[in-house]
Amino acid sequence: MVTRELIIQSAIKLFLENGVKTVTIDRIVKELHTSKRTIYSHFKDKTALLGACLSVYHARIRQENAAVIRSSDNAIEAMAYLHKHIIQRASQVNPNFFNDILHYYPGMLHESYRKNGNFAHRQLVELADWGIRDGIFLADMDVDVAVKTVLTLLKLLKDNDQFPYPDYSKERLTFGILVPYLRGVCTRKGVELLEMQEELFQVSL
Repeated sequence: MVTRELIIQSAIKLFLENGVKTVTIDRIVKELHTSKRTIYSHFKDKTALLGACLSVYHARIRQENAAVIRSSDNAIEAMAYLHKHIIQRASQVNPNFFNDILHYYPGMLHESYRKNGNFAHRQLVELADWGIRDGIFLADMDVDVAVKTVLTLLKLLKDNDQFPYPDYSKERLTFGILVPYLRGVCTRKGVELLEMQEELFQVSL
């Protein structure tokens, strides 16, 4: 039986692999060996289906991030593993996936992220507070500014127009952009810990 969940699962896979524009309802129907009537019994149109897919996709990332944070020994280790997950996810997603959404469905990506509680921002605030409590991050650090800066730097690491691969490897960008910033918000104890754990930020794709 082709359920709503199965339709979303199949559509997410196709969208991530091919981008959104080229994946039609007909293609999803063919993938599932079902009918348009079945798809439309669950979703009004492709826009509604994409919205549902983004909601599931963001919820999945939120849960993955939370699991990484729970399993880490300190805030720096957690940031290293979160960073690896971000880069690995980016390498597995067709760049057209996000480009198509931003171009053809303006506001949808942001709205889905908002409905999922702006989880990346909240989780980075959690890490910042954790680091401050442990004496790893500076006590007078402006958490809101620092978190928004890190989110911007993470986007910059994925900017293939400004930093085309292979001229700029992900490892080169990590150690040229993210790690120096982290070093700047660390206490002496944090810097020592960062130096001990720098290899965790190395990304193998």
